[in-house]
Parts: sequence; structure tokens; C-alpha cells
Amino acid sequence: MFFGNNPISLAGGAITTASGITVLGYWAAQLLGRGTANPYLGIIFSLILPALFILGLILIPIGLFHRRTVLQKAGQIPAEFPKIDLNDRVFRHGLDIVFVASILNLLVVAMASYRGATYMDSPRFCGQSCHVMLPEYTAYQISPHSHVECVQCHIGPGLQSFFAAKVDGTKQVLEVSLHPFAKLAPNIIPNYPTPIPSPVTSLRPARVICEGCHTPTRFDGDKLLVLSKFADDEQNTETQTVLILHLGGEDSLSHLTGIHGVHLGHIEYVATDPTRTTIPWVERQDANGSMTVFSSLPAGSGVPQGERRVMDCIDCHNRAAHTFVTAEEAIDNAMVDGAISPSLPWVHKEGLVLLKANYPSQAVARAQIPEHLTEFYRAGNPGVLASKGVLVKEAGTELATLYCQNVFPFMKATWGTHPNHIGHMTYPGCFRCHDGNHMAKDGSSITQDCAACHNLLSVDEAKPKVLSDLGIQQ
Repeated sequence: MFFGNNPISLAGGAITTASGITVLGYWAAQLLGRGTANPYLGIIFSLILPALFILGLILIPIGLFHRRTVLQKAGQIPAEFPKIDLNDRVFRHGLDIVFVASILNLLVVAMASYRGATYMDSPRFCGQSCHVMLPEYTAYQISPHSHVECVQCHIGPGLQSFFAAKVDGTKQVLEVSLHPFAKLAPNIIPNYPTPIPSPVTSLRPARVICEGCHTPTRFDGDKLLVLSKFADDEQNTETQTVLILHLGGEDSLSHLTGIHGVHLGHIEYVATDPTRTTIPWVERQDANGSMTVFSSLPAGSGVPQGERRVMDCIDCHNRAAHTFVTAEEAIDNAMVDGAISPSLPWVHKEGLVLLKANYPSQAVARAQIPEHLTEFYRAGNPGVLASKGVLVKEAGTELATLYCQNVFPFMKATWGTHPNHIGHMTYPGCFRCHDGNHMAKDGSSITQDCAACHNLLSVDEAKPKVLSDLGIQQ
């Protein structure tokens, strides 16, 4: 108590008390269901205030040591301190207070540390506290993997992974914080990239990400796939492509068949562009253990310069948790689901025009897209607006939502910014290798036979008969 009577220790006690009481109050509010989903309040109560609590505890002994040093130099330390006597009731009471306070401090620090680490690993912290991550977080929320926490793919277990992720995160915080000044000294002050580069080169291997839930050798057999498209005519004519996908895998006889089965073997490739879209060189391990090289380069070119990878799930399923679609895919899917009614004349054509228009921000798009669609019908077909006004309003709202799910002007992310390597209709995808130009020395090539991956039952047909035969469509 004698040495503690100094400004530093008193300030530390005040900081610890204030931050501790505030944090405990916030935890109590959460237990009572009165918490908030605001990510920035989470940062304050889960990170900043616990840090202040610990800082206050550290300041107390620092103040004690400093006051003792100063008094010792001045020769003002008492020659004799009060006697330590456990028989003294007042002294014992003081020890009780110190003991209880220490236990409470340890509990608060332990709980705060746990909650802080847990909060930093939550999708809300990853996606909402940093506005740069808004495109990826938006796509993540509507993906099939929205129930999988970010850290399970991007960080992994263990202290080393946690520490590496936080160091990288600190770098990103600095980039975002210094963004307003980056243009003044671009060679000195770091800035975050726009859009976010894809693929993530530091992503953990698929064998420890995907295979934690998915079994690559499982035999999936064939899958029926129906793809619907709408025309740009007044009736929004719907056509459908029906195909059988040969997913395959490893069957009961240990035969590798189908799309998954063929790619389960050891395959390496070299990509010469950052998005892994251009793949001029592929090496495959055959069943007998020999290696076969397929190259689209002139003979004798050798192995090109670029990123060399062992092929895994991510090379095809590169946007599994963060899928961005094209404007055509977005509006077609919405019309299939009924979110945009196909009964509205010209809605497909006009919807594409509105989706592909330039807007300075998502807020402007949310306001203008419904207005422009309403004005389109008001000027060209007021009868539709009178009889189907509700459907027009719903269509305008859905179009604005589709835009905001895929286009982020402030991050320079728009339709087609992030290619999806599944399939080959919108992006090269399968044709990165299966283009018929990747030749081996013996004259063989990576197959371009469509039947190797799928059988087409109908192509762009209105009400395909095969769907009626299967009882899927009347």
C-alpha cells in the first residue's frame, strides 16, 4: 500500500477496474440475450477492453517498482515496515482481499483471452470488421459452405497456424489503416489490392481442408443436371439443357472412373498466369508408375516458367465457398427460382441491361435498379405495371440484390472478375487442359471427348421430352 500510492499504480488500478466492470457487464448482457451483432463493438469488448484490463494490471507493479526506486535514491524508504502478523485480523482481512482480487483477475484474463481468440476466429470478425473482405464474405454467406467457419480452411489448428494468420492479419490491418495515405507515397506505404487476388496462394492443402468432410474416393456414380436459360425475347422463352454428369470416383472394384476418379491420380501442372487459367504443361503418373507429359507448347520447349502444383480439389472447385456468377447465370437462376417472374415481358433482356450498367456504389444500384425497371414498364408497357405491379417491384428488388451479391465497385470487383473453373461454358475451366492441344511425345493427347465427362440428353430445348419421361417436368 505504501509503494502503491503513486500515479502510475493508481492509474493502472483505475483502468483495470473500469475496463473489468465494463467487460463483465457486456458478458452479462450477452448471457441475457441483449448482445449485439455489430462487429466493431465485438472488437471493443472482446479485444480492446481486455487488453486495457491487462495493461492496467501491468501498470500496477510498474508503478510500485518505480516509486520504490525513486524513494530508495532519495533515502526515504522507511527503516521498518508494519509487522507481518497473521494473528492480526486486519492483516488477514487484507490478505483475503488481495487473494480474492487476484483470483478474479486471473479468471477475467483467462475468459477474456479465450473469448478474444474465439472472436478473432469467427466469420463475423473475418468478414464484417474489415470492409475489404465484403465481397468474399457476401459470397460466403450464400454458399453451400456458409456453415463452415473461415478458420477451418484458411488457418487450421495449432499455435503456429494461429500465429502466422495473426501476423498476416496485422499486415492487412496496416494496409487498410494506411489506405488514405498510400497514394501519397505508393512506394513506401503499403496498400491493399483491389480486387482481392484469386486464388489464395497460401491456402491450406485440399487434403486437410476438403477431405476433412468430403471423401475423394467415394463413388458418386452419375448425376442428372438440368440447366435452364431464358431468351431475350418478350416471352423470356425458357430452354433447358439436360445432361448426365459422370462424377465417378473409386468403385467397389477399386476402379477409378468418371470425373473424380480420373483426377484422383498424381497429376502436376504448370500455370503461367496468376488465376491458373492458362495451363500449357501437364504431367500425369500412369498406372504403371511412369510419367507422361502433355504440353501445348512447341516440341522441345521443356517445362515452362510458372507456378507448378500438384492437382487437387481446389484446382477445379476454386470458388467452392466464395462463388461469384455471371450476370446471365444470376438472372437465369433467379427466374428458375421464381424470385423474378418469367411472366413479366422482356424482364430477362431488361434485367441484364440493368445488371451490367455501371453504378458508382452498391447503394446507388439498390436505389436505381428498381426505379429503372419500374420506369421501363411505365414507359413501354403500362398495362404490365398496372396488372403485375407487385411482380415488377419484386423483380427490381431481386435484381438489385443480385448486383450487390456479385459487384463491388469500391473493390473493383465486377461480373467475371473471379473465374470459376468448374465446367467450361462461362470460363475455360475444363478446357484449360482438355482442349485437344495438350500433346504427349507418343502423339496422344488429353481427351476432349465430351462423353468422358457427360452425356448430353438435350441441348437448349423448350420442355425437353426426357424430363417428361422422367416425370420431372409436365
